[in-house]
Amino acid sequence: MTHGQGREPGRLLLVEDDREMSDMLSEVLRDDGYRVDTATDGQRGLHLGLTRQYDVLVLDRRLPVLDGLDLLARLRSRAVRTPVLLLTAMGTVNDRVDGLDAGADDYLVKPFELDELSARVRALCRRSLDVTDVLRIGAGRLYVGPREVELPDGQRIALAAREFALLWALASRPGTVYSRTELRRMVFQEAPASSIVDTYVYYLRRKLGRQVVRTVRGLGYKLGAL
Repeated sequence: MTHGQGREPGRLLLVEDDREMSDMLSEVLRDDGYRVDTATDGQRGLHLGLTRQYDVLVLDRRLPVLDGLDLLARLRSRAVRTPVLLLTAMGTVNDRVDGLDAGADDYLVKPFELDELSARVRALCRRSLDVTDVLRIGAGRLYVGPREVELPDGQRIALAAREFALLWALASRPGTVYSRTELRRMVFQEAPASSIVDTYVYYLRRKLGRQVVRTVRGLGYKLGAL
């Protein structure tokens, strides 16, 4: 594949529990010029998807530990907007609808031709490169791809994955007040206590200033300003 001059090769995450299939697909994608990380279960795939930046995610639907649709839903709930190609042996209309509703951008039913896989990944990679998601925070901006906040003076500050997901949830609906329980369900699904929300609000305020998240007494939090 041909990338823009001086551009790093596209980086993909492949989550496939069949090791023989994973090895074959990885080889094909690397031959196409991509850098490929692999995982063989949904929990490892979730960790990689939240902690590393990818151009495209290729996910098998049936995965151990964490199902492919659950994995996809958790990534989307934490503001991971990377294009996703879902692989599945389940090819009914309802199955495809379920996958797309969970947040997949494309759907490929097994068995498939490797050339078609390559073409679909190329299309999603172009979409990843062409689309920049930006939300405003007062006079500042929140960038999805690099998970960075641009302050009004032009300075950029990088956020950790959970910091970003929390701020994205608030910035997506800036006039909405969310309870701690709602934010825990949206951003920190595996956390047993809503106090984790307070912890990450503290982290955001420490990095971006106390006004970035407003406390609404007795109710919860809403987006503030930079």
